[in-house]
Amino acid sequence: MPLLRFDVVKGRDDKELKALLDTAHAAMLEAFEVPATDRYQIVHQHEPNELIVEDTGLGFNRSNNLVMISIVSKPRMQHQKERLYALLAERLESECGISPQDLMVSITENGDADWSFGMGEAQFLTGKL
Repeated sequence: MPLLRFDVVKGRDDKELKALLDTAHAAMLEAFEVPATDRYQIVHQHEPNELIVEDTGLGFNRSNNLVMISIVSKPRMQHQKERLYALLAERLESECGISPQDLMVSITENGDADWSFGMGEAQFLTGKL
């Protein structure tokens, strides 16, 4: 936990997707200080006309290399979120060739009762996690 959903335009090969997921996971480990085995990632690939991400008037030049990352997580400190945004932008550019202008990240927070990792239990509530 956290859960990361990646929305991308179709066209990346398996190696590129693995690099994207591995790089994002490394940034998450550093910024949120979660255990290495807290890795929950889902990739959704879209036709170019199915993914519209404008710049909210910021002047970004988006391309088909766009990556939207939606994160569901327990509450995190502001400095952790800001660190994650910076690490993602820096590392996805250097390791995956993704421009910081093509990166959008959104975090939705939830609580202990909002997670079940299996067995019909809320492990954060039962004390197993």
